[in-house]
Amino acid sequence: QIIERNYRKKWGEIDIIAQKKEVRHFVEVKTVSDAGFDEGGIDSYRPEENVHPRKLKRLARAVTTYLADSREDMEWQFDIAAVFLDRVNRRARVRYLEDIVL
Repeated sequence: QIIERNYRKKWGEIDIIAQKKEVRHFVEVKTVSDAGFDEGGIDSYRPEENVHPRKLKRLARAVTTYLADSREDMEWQFDIAAVFLDRVNRRARVRYLEDIVL
């Protein structure tokens, strides 16, 4: 269940905050578009690599702020959704990486 989208603070943004069972998921979405992903390109390109150390630091601060503001004691994890858009064939594929260490 999606709780919130685009949670913004001046020091960072969380794309999606969701709840699955007893765990709160903080999801960073990275999207790339190209016509050639169906020819094997999806396995050679990793948009999640664009979540560089500076971005991770900003995400960690945003998650910490969200948790402090919510005042709830909850299990949580950070996930990345890598979205591949094929605009020519009007298709999308998603690679979902769970429980990334911040």
